Amino acid sequence: MTRLVLASASSGRLKVLRQAGVEPLVRVSGVDEDGLIAALGPGAAPDEVVRNLARAKAEHVTAMLDERDVTANCVVLGCDSMLYRDGQLCGKPESTDDARRQWRSMAGRSGQLHTGHCLIQLRDHGVVRMETETSITTVHFGTPTDADLEAYLASGEPLRVAGAFTLDGLGGWFIDGVDGDPSTVIGVSLPLLRSLLARCGLSVADVWAANAG
Repeated sequence: MTRLVLASASSGRLKVLRQAGVEPLVRVSGVDEDGLIAALGPGAAPDEVVRNLARAKAEHVTAMLDERDVTANCVVLGCDSMLYRDGQLCGKPESTDDARRQWRSMAGRSGQLHTGHCLIQLRDHGVVRMETETSITTVHFGTPTDADLEAYLASGEPLRVAGAFTLDGLGGWFIDGVDGDPSTVIGVSLPLLRSLLARCGLSVADVWAANAG
């Protein structure tokens, strides 16, 4: 019975998995994201950045797992999301003013949400396989009124998420559409995760059976 360990504190990722019939073990990584991005350098491609961040998170949690009943047979999932627009990657805003600037620059426009995934498979307390890949979805932003934008900023939600928006929360009011997998925008692509699991010899049914809520 293969347990799924989510290496993330993201409530959005947890909600996606729960709604998809999986109750993962949650373990939060302590990765220095800014340091890793700096080490990759300014020439790193967006998908490379998020893929490396996802791998670092999964590896950190894998190294700290000490439950032998879990490490006997599990997969550890690390993810990282960033919005790419105007040639720049945008993570979580540093302040309300930063979130306001982001929204004013992306309102009425589109951006690409990159979500890196890393799946590490453990058997008999050791790593036997690692798979990494990035899912990319285009997000079309609406144009909130000044009053709506200020109310949204006051909620605090934009400060907690990559790109200063959500699809499944208050920010959903201001998303006109997406081209691609909506679950990628929330933080974990179910179609991509299904593919990564298959490479590890696991089916969705296997994961359901071992991780029922």
